[in-house]
Amino acid sequence: MFEITSYLGLFLAAFGAASLLPMQSEAVLVAMLLSGKYAVTTLLIVATLGNVLGSILNWLLGRSVEHFRHKRWFPVSEQKLARAQQFYLRYGRWSLLLSWVPIIGDPLTMIAGVMREPLWRFVLIVTVAKGARYLVLTAVALGWASHT
Repeated sequence: MFEITSYLGLFLAAFGAASLLPMQSEAVLVAMLLSGKYAVTTLLIVATLGNVLGSILNWLLGRSVEHFRHKRWFPVSEQKLARAQQFYLRYGRWSLLLSWVPIIGDPLTMIAGVMREPLWRFVLIVTVAKGARYLVLTAVALGWASHT
């Protein structure tokens, strides 16, 4: 039971980190990797799945942003939204390869929804970007652990 709740915790941390909430999932993943108690492949899949689903939430918010962008509770400022939209217009869907980058990644995934990026293409590009980030992080963490 503890193992399932640990994976669920990683999933929720990854989901929250990909949403517009100020959360981090990398520390949770690295701690679980270094504990040696969990299957590496499962950790990668759970973290990537949670992170991609959080990005899909942003994409969905972007699809309806025009209805909510002027509300007080809306989590992205007009300036950040405009800056992300200009970046997306300039670099197009390939800018989603930066969806894993802190600060700019979350607004980019929302802007992809605003710009009506097809969901299938969005999911494909974001999964590659976020999965690669977790894969590199895993390689670094496990490589570092093997040298200590």
